[in-house]
Amino acid sequence: MGTHVIKMPDIGEGIAEVELSVWHVKVGDMVVEDQVLADVMTDKAMVDIPSPVHGKVIALGGQPGEVMAVGSVLISIEVEGAGNVKESAQPAPVKEAPVAAPKIEAVVESKPVAAPAPKAAVCQGPMVARQADERPLASPAVRKHALDLGIQLRLVRGSGPAGRVLHEDLDAYLAQGQSNASAPVAAAYAQRTDEQQIPVIGMRRKIAQRMQDATQRAAHFSYVEEIDVTAVEELRAHLNEKHGATRGKLTLLPFLVRAMVVALRDFPQINARYDDEAQVITRLGAVHVGIATQADIGLMVPVVRHAEARSLWDSAAEIARLATAARNGKASRDELSGSTITLTSLGALGGIVSTPVLNLPEVAIVGVNKIVERPMVIKGQIVVRKMMNLSSSFDHRVVDGMDAALFIQAIRGLLEQPATLFVD
Repeated sequence: MGTHVIKMPDIGEGIAEVELSVWHVKVGDMVVEDQVLADVMTDKAMVDIPSPVHGKVIALGGQPGEVMAVGSVLISIEVEGAGNVKESAQPAPVKEAPVAAPKIEAVVESKPVAAPAPKAAVCQGPMVARQADERPLASPAVRKHALDLGIQLRLVRGSGPAGRVLHEDLDAYLAQGQSNASAPVAAAYAQRTDEQQIPVIGMRRKIAQRMQDATQRAAHFSYVEEIDVTAVEELRAHLNEKHGATRGKLTLLPFLVRAMVVALRDFPQINARYDDEAQVITRLGAVHVGIATQADIGLMVPVVRHAEARSLWDSAAEIARLATAARNGKASRDELSGSTITLTSLGALGGIVSTPVLNLPEVAIVGVNKIVERPMVIKGQIVVRKMMNLSSSFDHRVVDGMDAALFIQAIRGLLEQPATLFVD
């Protein structure tokens, strides 16, 4: 028998260290080739580390949340034969994975996740009597859903492959009245003294670092303008009625993207990135619009590339595709990087005004607030109009206040007279 040592691989892009997010195995587990051993978090994405060999785990090189240098020992596996412990230990091949939700149980309990139990070990029926330390197979989204519902996964029968617990299994469990949700209503008024400490690791740590970095380095200022979106909403409804069945439904976002693209022709200093260390501003002809998207693991910004060359329906389809990929944890690193300006919207929850934080190294972010119907005075008459605020932020080191105001006013003019969106 020998020992195969797997080192933290070089993931590329000059990354010198990564954060160990979660283990999928523990000491004593038998693993097979290509089985995922751990997830690590880079600045841009979650990456799976697979096993290149069959064998038994004999040592783990770090704990979830630990930042590890490229080339450091990640895991040691006992294998048949000589192994590679005396050699330089080539890094395991890396399978780039889309950003995935952190394993909730690994965060809360801080012990590694066991390998999946064989299907034969899974009992039938709505409830399973697993051992207290046995970890059922389930996706991160299912684990979070179960945690939110107060369900112990080890009690739920899994109907998926290899006994994997699915969302449908949680629904069936609830239907059987086995969850904490069936507790008496009076329990809602009981005093609580429980606490939960959740380490800030993985994607949440990256979000915290980027937000703190942005507010410390950039000279933020915000500008808010009220826009009458009645006409563009009427156009959107007309296009959806005429072409929605064949081309897909349009939301307001592709109109906003188009307005930003047209307005940026006159304000190239806003479609830019600022390298504050090199003291260099790079203005870009291509408009790559980041679309801020809320996922289970936190805020993500997938990128609509070359928005300047897309039609309304092309933009709408790409926004929908990227949002779905981000929310499902399937967005790649390339899809989450390279934006030149960001558009953020909370939809119906958009509120009256907001102060969005810049997505460095960009110098502008456009924030969309909710649409409300209000009485407005037009040509001496009181009429009901659909009104919406744009709450946008800029980096005052690069963008002057006058230019920011004129840029937003240009967007306002384009949306209030939507025909001008398509006039070259």
